[in-house]
Amino acid sequence: MQELIVIFIVALLVFGPKRLPELGKNLGKGLAELKKAMHGVKEQMDAEMREINKPIEEIKKPLSFDAELYKKAAELAKKDAEKIAAEEQAPAELPRTEETITGKSKKPVVVETVAAEKEEDSPKDPA
Repeated sequence: MQELIVIFIVALLVFGPKRLPELGKNLGKGLAELKKAMHGVKEQMDAEMREINKPIEEIKKPLSFDAELYKKAAELAKKDAEKIAAEEQAPAELPRTEETITGKSKKPVVVETVAAEKEEDSPKDPA
């Protein structure tokens, strides 16, 4: 604040009281014109940048990341993974034999065959 007072006093001494208001008015007009010119240059640069970026945006558009498409693909992959896991955990379908259809035997033939194969594979004690 003190610097402004010193500058004002020096300007008053150099230019005098009659020319000081005229000088302030001209200085204000000059600053307004400078501001307007800078705004025009900025607008022109922005327009040029938009023109430069237009082809780049056209190229980027098909390459852009589509979040909704990604979510749908992730959901489908998750469902497929769950389906595969469920199939792996599900017991194998038992063969439909007369015994399993009529209910006469509680064990299907396949189970008895597997159990018989296990007995054959087990080492026998020679003693």
